[in-house]
Amino acid sequence: MTLRRSAALDAVLIVLTLTTGVIEAVSLLALGHVFTALMTGNMLFLAFGLAGGPGLSVTASAVSLGAFAVGNLAGALLETKVAARRRRWFVTGLVVEAALLGGAGLAAGGIGRLDEPLTGHLYLVIALTALAMGLRSVTTLRARVAELPTTLTTRALTSVISGLAPVLGRDTVHGGGGGSAALRAAGVVAMFVGGLLGAWMLTAGHRPQLPLLVSAAVVLLCAVGFGLTPRDRTSAEPRTG
Repeated sequence: MTLRRSAALDAVLIVLTLTTGVIEAVSLLALGHVFTALMTGNMLFLAFGLAGGPGLSVTASAVSLGAFAVGNLAGALLETKVAARRRRWFVTGLVVEAALLGGAGLAAGGIGRLDEPLTGHLYLVIALTALAMGLRSVTTLRARVAELPTTLTTRALTSVISGLAPVLGRDTVHGGGGGSAALRAAGVVAMFVGGLLGAWMLTAGHRPQLPLLVSAAVVLLCAVGFGLTPRDRTSAEPRTG
């Protein structure tokens, strides 16, 4: 079961992209050199750490990768179970993600501010956050909105920049229609703004608990808001992104 394209779905995915920026600010700045959503960077951190790179935790990267993979599997199984019962798998996925992020936020209560040594349930926070992001990656992938993957921006940024070619007098490269380009640009901006907000909260003296709990609340609000939109947005027919 896939989702029909709607303004509500696009808005939810943009907001989720913003929360990714917030979460990755916490992961990188407060949990050590580790990513919990951007697995390309995390895979490289693991490789660099294994090679003896300074300041990199092999354990943290491995925990994040493993939890992300488990989240992928859980998301696929969850969607299969919920869709088979004709329930709203997208909303359910967001609710479960919000619960995991909320758990990560609670577990982060023992982790200090940026100027304090890392203490508390560090690996538990990493694992719960990566679980949530792994599940989200499946949930948003199955939504099939190619312009808004929510956990990466490289391809979106490439499409936006290459779409400027016709404006600059070149007609051999383009980034798609105007609507698609606008959505990709919105995703890139959302990721940047999320990272800015997350880093601001941490550098302003807040503990990692705050941005994680805020992200959990925002994801839950997205689930509730999307769940209240008209029910005719689901379809058994796949569509192209």
